[in-house]
Amino acid sequence: MIRLFLSLLILPALWYHAMPPLPLFDGRSFRGWEGDTANTWRIVNGALVGGSLATTVPHNNFLCTRKTYGDFQLTLQVKLEGTGFVNGGIQFRSKRAQNPAYEMIGYQADMGDKFWGCLYDESRRDKVLAGPDSTAQRRIVKPNDWNDYRLRCEGRHIQIWINGRQTVDYTEPDQSIPQSGLIGLQIHGGGKALASFRNLMLEEL
Repeated sequence: MIRLFLSLLILPALWYHAMPPLPLFDGRSFRGWEGDTANTWRIVNGALVGGSLATTVPHNNFLCTRKTYGDFQLTLQVKLEGTGFVNGGIQFRSKRAQNPAYEMIGYQADMGDKFWGCLYDESRRDKVLAGPDSTAQRRIVKPNDWNDYRLRCEGRHIQIWINGRQTVDYTEPDQSIPQSGLIGLQIHGGGKALASFRNLMLEEL
């Protein structure tokens, strides 16, 4: 009887932990997301695409989840292309800013020359918290092509991988920094550039 009771307790736990990641984007609509979908963000061939190759992106712009997340693992594919300052990123544990309203505040898994695979603190400490040097980035990243990105957050421990290579293993020392918030996709202002994101899969931990 005791064995049966323990089995009934353990099986649901095993089932829960075996649940596969779920899509964060359905590939067809902006359901679950909010942002400037009239002028900046669109859906192209199953990918979320922000920016323009014809005109300079005037300022940072973010497409955000409507739901907040704390501990999770996110996998996706990203691509950057364009001229000028070509940069984007993946915000997490973040919030929308009030002034200017188009900004976000929080952690960013960065994308772009000299920033690929870095953990940046957007509109808060405004600095790179951890990441690879430029030489390592050039060995890992495929320019103007799709790159695999993986982000894992557990408590104050943050890890980032690009194309299977770990670029960040960081533990947040500041106890005042929030450890939950929105996930956002960024196209950085200043260049004629596109940031594309597809196959977003999220597993809550």
